[in-house]
Amino acid sequence: MVLGLPLFRSASVFVLSVRQRRRVLVAALLSDAVFPLAITGATAAVPEVTAQMPGAKALGPWIVLAYNGLFAAALLLAGARADRSARTRFFAVGNAVVAATGMLSALAPDVPSLVALRAVAGVGAAMCAAGGSSMVLAVYPPQERRRVYGYAGAVLGSSLALGPAVAQVLMAAGGWPLVFAAPGGVAALAALGAVGLPALRSAKPSEAFDLAGAVLFGVVVAAVVTALGLGFGAGVPWWGPAGLLGLAAAGVARLVRLERRAPAPAIPLDLLRIPAYRAYAVATGALMGMLVVGLTVLPQLGSAHGMGPGQAGAMLSLLTVPSTVLPLLAARLARRLARWLVTTALSACAATAVVLQVADRPAALLVAAGVVGLALGLTEGVPDGQALRYVPSRHGGAGAALFSTTRMTLETLVLAAATGVMTALGPVSGMAVAGAGCLAAALVVRQAVPARAASPAENGGGLGASPG
Repeated sequence: MVLGLPLFRSASVFVLSVRQRRRVLVAALLSDAVFPLAITGATAAVPEVTAQMPGAKALGPWIVLAYNGLFAAALLLAGARADRSARTRFFAVGNAVVAATGMLSALAPDVPSLVALRAVAGVGAAMCAAGGSSMVLAVYPPQERRRVYGYAGAVLGSSLALGPAVAQVLMAAGGWPLVFAAPGGVAALAALGAVGLPALRSAKPSEAFDLAGAVLFGVVVAAVVTALGLGFGAGVPWWGPAGLLGLAAAGVARLVRLERRAPAPAIPLDLLRIPAYRAYAVATGALMGMLVVGLTVLPQLGSAHGMGPGQAGAMLSLLTVPSTVLPLLAARLARRLARWLVTTALSACAATAVVLQVADRPAALLVAAGVVGLALGLTEGVPDGQALRYVPSRHGGAGAALFSTTRMTLETLVLAAATGVMTALGPVSGMAVAGAGCLAAALVVRQAVPARAASPAENGGGLGASPG
């Protein structure tokens, strides 16, 4: 009995009152808003931090890399632990960690201390992301997840679009400390939002968990993300990222052997057998890769072709603003047109990249930004909602964590490949790399997802089911 209301649990979801379900969703959305700001804010603050604080300037990039690497490393483990614990409490603890490390980061005495705090914050962020997905999927049945992830897409899209501007405002108002303290404050609100909610602990003990496999998976993902984040060149010794990629390769070989013998593998392999789940994860990675490459390349092309500040601002607005206003419309369209929306958006991004290879004047850049912005806005949250329909509520954290890990890895891979090609061939070639990724993802979605994918209810409800 919570707040005078009985807590029931159906075969697949916990049945809460409408008010409680809304509280779960609002808390998760508040937490979602923190992650993009934590990345963009830290990236913007690195020059000022390294200029004002004692410590080797070479550690500056690790203010971002430590957060990203530990987030990626901890995500799958956090998802599995969230599914096996009191979900709302796990989520609240994660946000409390993010809040505490944010406030302490604002008071950090030197760069090494800040890097260490950012690493801890990355673990806390993984708990937030996994715990939020676990509790949302535990109370919203599959048929409602498109709508829920429409809201999530709107929040994430807005945070991504407004993050750089918010970071600059925060730095102007309070310097770099405010860039770390402000997201911590939002995380504290998310933690408070979960207070008093039902614990959402599964009634039956979950099966044994392959802790060693989850840790090794985290090491592999962190090594890949960090290596790609460091890149080759730009003053980084070649043996640094090469060594990390070698470590990742050795880890993958060991992980395959470990998972084959584990009675309950850390990686939810049954989900990877669902074509739609795999395809939509690839699609999201390609779309996010196009976004991060576009944010890097288009301003460079605009500057090279004489764009003024007004035109440059309009171009970035065309690229980012649709992701703040279109996700809710996208969620409605996805009820019947999800496959078409995603493949059309990916194809449009690929075609735009091709056009930019021969027409990169200011007008063409503005049109390109508008097309890519519309494609991103009309798919924000759609692949997530489609893929997570096939994740059973009891494995919501692990299923969402695997999806996010795939997306993050592919996004980082696209950016790294584009950066390497741009070094040799110039900025516009980076868009060609991102466009090629989108074209490949469109073909994957078209082949893997039938024109009318069966619902989880029709195919058996999740793990082990195939959507077509």
